[in-house]
Amino acid sequence: MLRLTLILSLLAAPVLAQDPGDAAREAARALEEASLQLDRAESARDRVRALTATVKAYEDGLTAMRDGLREAAIRETELSRRLQGQEAEIAQLLGVLSSMGGRAAPGAMLHPDGPVGAARAGMMLAAVTPGLTAQAEALRGDLEEVTALRSLQQRASETLQRGLTGAQEARTELSQAVADRTDLPKRFTEDPIRTAILISSTETLQGFASGLSQITEDESASQLPPIDDRKGALEMPVQGEILRRAGEADAAGVTRPGIVVATLSEALVTTPTAATVRYSGPLLDYGLVTILEPQPDLLFVLAGLDVVFGQTGEVLPAGSPVGLMGGSAESDDPSPSVEGAGAGRTETLYIEVRQGDRPVDPLTWFASDKG
Repeated sequence: MLRLTLILSLLAAPVLAQDPGDAAREAARALEEASLQLDRAESARDRVRALTATVKAYEDGLTAMRDGLREAAIRETELSRRLQGQEAEIAQLLGVLSSMGGRAAPGAMLHPDGPVGAARAGMMLAAVTPGLTAQAEALRGDLEEVTALRSLQQRASETLQRGLTGAQEARTELSQAVADRTDLPKRFTEDPIRTAILISSTETLQGFASGLSQITEDESASQLPPIDDRKGALEMPVQGEILRRAGEADAAGVTRPGIVVATLSEALVTTPTAATVRYSGPLLDYGLVTILEPQPDLLFVLAGLDVVFGQTGEVLPAGSPVGLMGGSAESDDPSPSVEGAGAGRTETLYIEVRQGDRPVDPLTWFASDKG
């Protein structure tokens, strides 16, 4: 099974840095646990939960592998440049070592100053030889490390390619499991006519969010526990790097109250806590949008998805999938760039938090040590 193959590959694959290596092994353990959950799953909800964990474990493992490969590529580049800059010195060293390594001819044992000169020359050679040997050993070590790094990158790139295929299979299974899920509670029923009228009559996200209560029928009170005590500690809805913070201008000079997160292609987006889906679908120029309500007067807006999961009115458990980012993971180059951790993250998710009908900095709610 491809999933189990990647588990073994992640556990066995060498990585240069300790942190990416630990992350890869942790992802492999999570992937194995998710596979066991999937085998035990009896309901559609269980399958969704297990497949969500599977996709996230793939993403964590692949990111860790990319990080390790990036450091390996940086180290190889550093060594190669150093060796190229020492070509003349290396050639001279090899010449000296070659002459020392050959068998001396009888005439070479004679010295113009006689036995005393020969003794002095021997003492000088004895003093220089350890330094030359150490220099040769350092050179040999650098060359061996470059060879090992290139071999590592080749093997790990093959593992990455298999992982991309496995992640895609897991995403396909997840999409089907979400479609088969029918046992989620619903707080209200969406009126599609009212929704269409609200969308056509509003020009801003604020206006749409303010009118969300108008699109519901038979709405019941929220039974979800408050999350104020978790403020600042919620997990980010998607794995990625913060591209723009709240209030920072984009290339066109436009500022928005939310944050923009750069993600990999087809990255999984999940709800960081149990929440009601207040809206799910296209909206203005934001693309596909999911608006979550974890508690009254608090909205999490996730905009820019390529696929959305769940229906308006459903109550989702924490960690439930709400959509996938765009792009094509299968067409991604599995070889990491040495340009930085954000390289290759071509998709962007806009996250806005509205509290009491006013936008607040999302990072006051979500924990992030990146960006």
